[in-house]
Amino acid sequence: MAKKKTKTSKTSSSKKLPSFKVSNQQKIIFGSLLMLISIACVIAFISFFSTWQQDQSLLKEFGDRQAEAKNWLNKFGASISHLFIYKGFGIAAFIFPVLLFQTGFYLFLNKSSKQLINRWFWGIIVSIWLAIFFGFFADDAPLLGGVVGFEMNDFLRAYIGVIGVVLLLLFIFITYCVARLGITPQKIKSLFLTTQEEFKAAFKSNKVKAEAETNTAEQQEEETKTAAINYATDADTTSDVDIENSFEVKIAEEESPAVSTKHPSNTEEKDDELKIEVEKVEEEKEESDNLSDRLVKDFGEFDPKLALSNYKFPTLELLNDYGSGSITINQEELEENKNRIVDTLKNYKIDISQIKATIGPTVTLYEIVPAAGVRISKIKNLEDDIALSLSALGIRIIAPIPGKGTIGIEVPNKKSTIVSMRSVIAAKKFQNAEMELPIAFGKTISNETFVVDLAKMPHLLMAGATGQGKSVGLNAILTSLLYKKHPAEVKFVLVDPKKVELTLFNKIERHFLAKLPDSEEAIITDNTKVINTLNSLCIEMDNRYELLKNAMVRNIKEYNAKFKARKLNPNDGHQFLPYIVLVIDEFADLIMTAGKEVETPIARLAQLARAIGIHLIIATQRPSVNVITGIIKANFPARVAFRVTSKIDSRTILDSPGADQLIGRGDMLYTQGNDLTRLQCAFVDTPEVEKITDYIGGQRAYPDAHLLPEYVGEDSGTGVDIDISERDALFREAAEVIVIAQQGSASLLQRKLKLGYNRAGRIIDQLEAAGIVGPFEGSKARQVLVTDMAALDQLLSNE
Repeated sequence: MAKKKTKTSKTSSSKKLPSFKVSNQQKIIFGSLLMLISIACVIAFISFFSTWQQDQSLLKEFGDRQAEAKNWLNKFGASISHLFIYKGFGIAAFIFPVLLFQTGFYLFLNKSSKQLINRWFWGIIVSIWLAIFFGFFADDAPLLGGVVGFEMNDFLRAYIGVIGVVLLLLFIFITYCVARLGITPQKIKSLFLTTQEEFKAAFKSNKVKAEAETNTAEQQEEETKTAAINYATDADTTSDVDIENSFEVKIAEEESPAVSTKHPSNTEEKDDELKIEVEKVEEEKEESDNLSDRLVKDFGEFDPKLALSNYKFPTLELLNDYGSGSITINQEELEENKNRIVDTLKNYKIDISQIKATIGPTVTLYEIVPAAGVRISKIKNLEDDIALSLSALGIRIIAPIPGKGTIGIEVPNKKSTIVSMRSVIAAKKFQNAEMELPIAFGKTISNETFVVDLAKMPHLLMAGATGQGKSVGLNAILTSLLYKKHPAEVKFVLVDPKKVELTLFNKIERHFLAKLPDSEEAIITDNTKVINTLNSLCIEMDNRYELLKNAMVRNIKEYNAKFKARKLNPNDGHQFLPYIVLVIDEFADLIMTAGKEVETPIARLAQLARAIGIHLIIATQRPSVNVITGIIKANFPARVAFRVTSKIDSRTILDSPGADQLIGRGDMLYTQGNDLTRLQCAFVDTPEVEKITDYIGGQRAYPDAHLLPEYVGEDSGTGVDIDISERDALFREAAEVIVIAQQGSASLLQRKLKLGYNRAGRIIDQLEAAGIVGPFEGSKARQVLVTDMAALDQLLSNE
């Protein structure tokens, strides 16, 4: 066994990968280095084409300080150019400095690397394509394709020939154009048609413009000639020059009508063409780049983790390793149990056609297939007889197993295996869980890690007798969330009436806990503060629903996604909403002391709070009907039951028997409204929780715990005050109860109004001050001074 543990520890340590986180300053330094190296490579490559022959002999003398290369970057430039161009991809090697410069640029500006990976991929494809293409000319120009291009070209030609290489290059070229550049035949055709239409439109507009200019010139000439005729007619002298001028004018005048008669016809034809011609206007592209998209493009999505960007999640080393968790198969025990089950059933004339065993950490499931004609109820009734024959505690028969045609008999192992919290946290099922609030409860009978989503439950009810693993189960739930969620994503409201179970989580108050504004401690131990906290959560629930309504979304997941995409304005009250998990360690004590004041807000939260990310986990060691009422059960479909003492308690928590047959020490049943699943709860010890909280508490935190809305409770009086305004809200109702019963006791008010003892006592003091009951008389009930309801109405109306 010791050797197995050693191997396990080695395996777990070898699987752990180191995590490297590069700071922004390191990215800037490394990015600038890459950009400078890429520039140096370009300079060396350019110089290589004119100096490579002179520097060829110096490549082997790189260590000789006296030797000097002709390359602009000396021996470094000659060597790296020889490697990338001559030995590498030829002229295509210039692609690599470009890609290197882009990489440095992206790091320098701290941009996303998604586009960068895409560019490197296509850059390498293009460089290989160019190298193969220039490999055709390797005999005349060896530097064009380099050794890589020549060898790849020669290799391909040896198998598919020259034509095959050309076809392959053509195929890669088409693939690049389509996949990378988005060039398709449809786009080429559309571009050609658009260019053709633009050319026609430009040609027609130029033609119309030229005709318009011609018409304008003719009109100006006609006006000039008309003015000349008027001048010649009015002139007194008739010289030859004048007659010549007038003659010329007449000639022009005779030509002008021909021009004028043609002009209207051309204009009409042109008008007709313009009326018939339909100009094709391209539809405007939809503008999707709204303000939120531009903000996301410029600044990226909103990151709620930015305030604690250096927060480190707890490591697995904080949890104890209780061994590999592998189950030791005791073949003798299996055979012995199998024979006893078969013999017991044979004694009652029940034949079995098949039996199979599934070994779990604490329980082994024996699946039997009864022979034809055997009634299932007959086997179910033999539960106690089988337990007697096996001499085992906690035999549980599942008849039949849901989804299978078998009957299950769960038998506890003589030697159980500890299911460590480390093993379930390290499991792939938990690490890769894409859930909002993943919880790793433990392992099933088949030794599989059992992970569920609290957000889908949406509330959890836990019950179990004292010492059966209930508090460990709560620690397992909280530990799961601490290992998976950032402090910005989830907040805990912890209620611990025992005052000792959850105190360790005080250390992570400013990271994960939520509290009322006036509270000194985040973990609530006073029942009065529990009532105020629950009512504060109701206010938070109403406020969140108002935000969801204004954002026009249905749940917290959609709301946070919209807020991260910068589609909600913080100036309108919008903010990132963390999940809130309310954990009550002992619910029965709250019901005893506060009664209806606790049950009402819990029922409200259970009914409405799912959509806005408030989830409840209630645990109790007394699952009786006056603690787990019908309202509570109706709104808590997810239940966890540890071992209880009676079948009545099992039916109260699970609505079915079975919890009374568990063996304790973390053995539990889980249901979410369907079938029961038997689990072994993961064990997390108090020192482990302390190490986790110390690890988280030692990191930089928020200035204060997450503050819940302030709640001003109903004034419940201050002893024997006479001020009417300070009376309890139930004062009138309590007075009627006292007068009708003619018995002045606090216990009566507790029973009738479902109040806590403290509040009932304060109301009795106020009734005494109002003259309704008499003074305190030791063990006797107080005297009622008002005889009937009419006298009570008169007394209160006079006040």
